[in-house]
This record gives sequence, C-alpha cells and structure tokens, in this order.
Amino acid sequence: MIKVLFIGDIVGEPGRTAYMRALPSFIKEFDIDVVIANGENAAAGRGITPKLTTELLNAGTHVVTTGDHVWDQAELIPWLHCEHRIVRPLNYPKGTPGRGSTVIDTVKGKLAVIQVQGRTFTQPPLENPFVMIEQEVADIHQEHGSIPIIVDIHAETTSEKISMGYFLDGKVSAVIGTHTHVQTADETILENGTAYLTDAGMCGPSNSVLGREKDPIIKRFLTALPTKFPVANWPVRICGAVITIDETTGKAVAIERISRVMEKTTQA
Repeated sequence: MIKVLFIGDIVGEPGRTAYMRALPSFIKEFDIDVVIANGENAAAGRGITPKLTTELLNAGTHVVTTGDHVWDQAELIPWLHCEHRIVRPLNYPKGTPGRGSTVIDTVKGKLAVIQVQGRTFTQPPLENPFVMIEQEVADIHQEHGSIPIIVDIHAETTSEKISMGYFLDGKVSAVIGTHTHVQTADETILENGTAYLTDAGMCGPSNSVLGREKDPIIKRFLTALPTKFPVANWPVRICGAVITIDETTGKAVAIERISRVMEKTTQA
C-alpha cells in the first residue's frame, strides 16, 4: 500500500508555518509515503512564489498544486517551466506556462498528480475539464501503466466536483476538491475504487472567514464598499485527507479526513 497525505489550500504565513511545523508529525502518525499540498494562497493569501514553493518542497512536500490564483505572483510564471513538482490547472489553453500534471518517483513506485479547475462560478473560463482530464488520464495510463493518480479539482460548486468524482471513478485513485476552504464530511470510496472528498478544507487561520480577517469582510457585506481582506492570524486549522492506495492496481482502499488546530506555540 502507498499512503498519500493531501493538504487543503495553504493560506498565508500562518498556514505555511503551521503546515511545515506539523508535517513531520503527520508523516510519522499516518506512515505517509507521499505529500501533496495545495499552495495557491501561500503568498499572503494570493498565489505562491518560487521561494515559498521551494520552502514547501524542502519541508517534505512532494507535489504542490495551485488553482485560480496561480498567476497572482508574476515571478512564479517563468519558474513554472523549471520545477516539475508544481502543477497548475490542466485545462488552460495550449501554450500556457507550466504543466497540468506530473509523474513523480516515490519509495513505492511512480505516482501521478493532475489538477483541473472547474468552470462554474470561477474565472477565467477555461477549457472543459472533463474532456481534458479524460485524455490526460488515458495518456498517463498508456505511458506508465496502472500507477496511482491523484486529482485535485479546484472548483466552486459541489455538483461539479461530485460529477468529476463519478466521471473518474475507477480511472484514478482519488479525486479531492479544493478552493472553497471549507472541509466537507463526505469522504468515501466510490464503487469502482476511487477515493473522493468534495473539499479538503484549508490550512489557514481558524478564527477567520476563509482565512481572512473577519471584520473587513463583514464590513464589505454590510456596505458593499471595496476593502482589503488581510490574512488572519493564529490559531491555524490544518485540514486534508489521508488516502491509502493499492499501488499495484491504483485503486484506493481507504480515505480518512484530518482536521487539527494548532496554536502558534504548540504542535498540532
């Protein structure tokens, strides 16, 4: 078996610090072989930089996924060609910098990570994720055989994520949703062996609105006036899932949600 730790959207400096501090204990507790983390909000809540990506990778992350904020830090764009362990949504047009999938070597063989971005209530409008991921999965299986494939679907609506889970059931090892920052409680193994969770949640300030300070957002709802939304502070809730996969078949045998609160001066 191969055990994969998937961590939801990392938000700002508190999220980064808590994640990197807690990661060794998570790896030990769950006997983790591969770590995947969504880092698209790592740079002050908007995007991620090469420096911060490198910090996450050096801390023990194997693959960093992104999302609709992938272009918010301009310095990342040319760097996407150089580092194969960071992926952006697959369904950007041909010629877009970066890659939508990657295959890595692990202690238990090869493993692939693919990311797609939903099209419902998200911007910019991208290519059809269902059509594009079907071909990508087929290409990976053709080249590498029945290796485990983890899919990060970065999308707004539960219906689009759930549909993607059923669409890929039996074709990939896991479909895990990101983007909404709120962990759902619907983890399951689908009929044909794909682990599914609508949203992994976030690794960000728990006393917040999706990782941002509460008062400015409440003010925005009250007045409709534009305002800045700073990243909130500690404590941090670290959310994600542990997926156990039979590496010989690529099918998932278990999925467990994790949600831990870390104070600034304590371990998770």
